[in-house]
Amino acid sequence: MSELVSNSVDLKPKEEKVVGPWKVAWRSFRKSKAALVGTAIVVFFILLAIFGPLIAPEGINEQKLQDPSLRLAPPSSEYWLGTDDFGRDIFSRVVYGARISLAVGFFSVILSIVIGSFLGIIAGFYGRFIDTIISRVFDIMLAFPSILLAIAVVSILGPSLQNALIAIAIINIPNFGRLIRSKVLSVKEEEYIVAARAIGMKDSRILWRHILPNSFSPVIVQGTLAIATAIIEAAALSFLGLGAEAPQPEWGKMLSDARVYMMTAPWMMIFPGIAIMLTVLGFNLMGDGLRDALDPKMKN
Repeated sequence: MSELVSNSVDLKPKEEKVVGPWKVAWRSFRKSKAALVGTAIVVFFILLAIFGPLIAPEGINEQKLQDPSLRLAPPSSEYWLGTDDFGRDIFSRVVYGARISLAVGFFSVILSIVIGSFLGIIAGFYGRFIDTIISRVFDIMLAFPSILLAIAVVSILGPSLQNALIAIAIINIPNFGRLIRSKVLSVKEEEYIVAARAIGMKDSRILWRHILPNSFSPVIVQGTLAIATAIIEAAALSFLGLGAEAPQPEWGKMLSDARVYMMTAPWMMIFPGIAIMLTVLGFNLMGDGLRDALDPKMKN
């Protein structure tokens, strides 16, 4: 009798744990070594920006004009990355520059995501003439090279770091708008959306409760990659004199100031350039890992 009971117990199906899609994506993301390296680089620069005052040995504008030997001093045990033409510590300025570059990257992309997603959702959900007008505006904006459009916007608003941030946000709006529009066009034809309309659910509720959450994963990937692009564009505008102004320690501005001393003091240009390269590389590697984790087609 006991054997029959034990056999009957063994025949019962085992319950399997249900794993959510975000947990599956996280497991896939952890398997990518390149994505983990990129995440480590991004976290490093974020911590550098947060704890900059504790890490930087000197003030960003502390000049040493009274001692000519401290001007254009090469890297040493006292000045790890050397000094610039005003005797300012380059290491301290690179550390503080992380704050500016990351702030411009994050806030410009957040602004472009908010505006672009709103326009893309409206265009994809309602269609017809609204979709036509918004899509044509996106096409016109995408017809210009991004850096030229950014230069035009900054020229109209005036050269400053804040206006450069606004310009970078504007040129990225069409990318997010078209991305979210294409996703909404496919999602709104799903059966659960048709059922929601059939029971009389309002459009606003359908948009916020169903369409937006199911259309946002590609925006996360594009946003991560867009931060890297925004950092480069901010550095380019500052290099051309249309972004950060002296004495702000922005990496692009530091490169612009170092042009005169490229042969006599190359460290003035090398270290800000390395900071830009590593930050952009980190966001690109992390973005590629997120794309592979969140896009089923890429995983297959």
